[in-house]
Amino acid sequence: MSYQVLARKWRPRKFAELVGQEHVVRALTNALDTGRMHHAYLFTGTRGVGKTTIARIFAKSLNCERGESADPCGECAVCTAVDAGRFVDLLEIDAASNTGVDDVREVIENAQYAPARGRFKVYLVDEVHMLSKPAFNALLKTLEEPPPHVKFLLATTDPQKLPVTVLSRCLKFNLKRLLPEQISGQMRHILGAESIAYEDGAIVELARAADGSLRDGLSLLDQAIAYGGGALKVDDVRAMLGSVARGQVLGVLDALAAGDGDQLMAECARIASFSPDFGGVLDDLAAVLHRLQLFQLVPGYRPEGDGGDEAALAALAERLGPEDVQLYYQIAIGGRRDLALAPDARTGFEMALLRMLAFRPAGEGEPTRAERPAAAPRPAAAPAPAPARSAPPMPASAPAPAMERPAPRQAETLPPRMEPAPVPAPRAAPALDSRGLPHWDSLIEQASLRGPMGQLAQNAVLREREGSTLVLALQPMYMHLAVEPMVGQMEERISQALGERIRLRFVDDRSGGGETPAARAANARSVAQSAAEQSIEEDPLVQSLRREFGARVLPQSVKPFEP
Repeated sequence: MSYQVLARKWRPRKFAELVGQEHVVRALTNALDTGRMHHAYLFTGTRGVGKTTIARIFAKSLNCERGESADPCGECAVCTAVDAGRFVDLLEIDAASNTGVDDVREVIENAQYAPARGRFKVYLVDEVHMLSKPAFNALLKTLEEPPPHVKFLLATTDPQKLPVTVLSRCLKFNLKRLLPEQISGQMRHILGAESIAYEDGAIVELARAADGSLRDGLSLLDQAIAYGGGALKVDDVRAMLGSVARGQVLGVLDALAAGDGDQLMAECARIASFSPDFGGVLDDLAAVLHRLQLFQLVPGYRPEGDGGDEAALAALAERLGPEDVQLYYQIAIGGRRDLALAPDARTGFEMALLRMLAFRPAGEGEPTRAERPAAAPRPAAAPAPAPARSAPPMPASAPAPAMERPAPRQAETLPPRMEPAPVPAPRAAPALDSRGLPHWDSLIEQASLRGPMGQLAQNAVLREREGSTLVLALQPMYMHLAVEPMVGQMEERISQALGERIRLRFVDDRSGGGETPAARAANARSVAQSAAEQSIEEDPLVQSLRREFGARVLPQSVKPFEP
């Protein structure tokens, strides 16, 4: 028999075998046990977290020959056919390659027919966001009112691309990225069952490289087993992944704490000799800095899977200030992001470390490397002559002598871009209405609320002010717009316009009391349109053309003049 890859061989076949998606399993189990099942489910999440697997188990639960239940037998003809991918009433559609309206029309036409073998006909549409707009439109009617024997299971890695009309017709479940501990636990279980020897450090490296995807982790595990000739050793895994030992990263931090550029370059050369993925090394450095900060600020906390290097971390914690650890962390993740812009990966890696060295804490009596010499003070301007009726002017004060700097604090080495931005100067305050509230139309204009924010603001009515909170009434049809992060951005712009920190609270206005800026603008457009049409009707030339040539005016062609 040909070899079956671990990701397929160990694919869960029951809800109990799933890893890390307990919130979804609980909801589906309760729905199956009580018979309260929706006709359409949407599973979202990154690749390899179980979207398609859950959909297949759900299809088995619906059609198992031993009855509907959250625990299908796995042995009957239906269950084995689903596991083998040949159950006739489970129709799997890859939307990435079947995007057109004709593909969806075929699904719709077949949906009306009864299942061939099971109780339900299940449509599993993978990567559903790839469907074209006409295909979504064709699917909507069936998705809203499907036959009683049809269930839709939709899966996507990008739910933001789905039309709202589709989202509103589905029960949505967001599958979580798996933690490294969950992935490593499943790997140990599989290796034990497969009787494959392994080093624990190798499992830790693979689980981190999986980046939240169990399927990716098992694919890497397959690759590592082949690379190591049937065994799993940490050095082999690091060589395969292009990662380095944690001791190498600690050596970099030791050189930074000492401010030793020669030692730092020697550590860079030692790391480069392994031909690593330099982006991964910066990730490792950021992870160690995170653990170091926990060690400094939360001494009793130890994250799960913590390495046995507490002594090295304790020594570094004494030599680095917490502010410097934060700065180094920011430089590490910024360097990771900018690595693609560097001339080559090693240069980008070294520049990130040299940036840390440039802003390292100063020693006693030593100026920080980030400091620049202070500019010479300008001479004081001569005092202006005082009016005759005033007392003699105060003498101009001489420039204050430069103060001797105390022992520098680590926070003083922050580069200018790391400092908090100053609060912007307030704009001219908008006019107040009769209730003492800011005039909402003027405030919208001064805060430059455009796009979706503008749409939300234009359809709201400013009702009252409660301290620093503005209460806005919004009709139910627009409540879906009042979500983060848009509300937060709107608060920032209005706060700048008013010159004070403002919060917004939206309340449901079913009564429709008060006229919104959008309604006023619509009324103004309507009045202007009527006036324009009347002006055209009364125009002598138009009347003459009507009399002599039987001309007529198309109302939709008349537009009011906009200066």
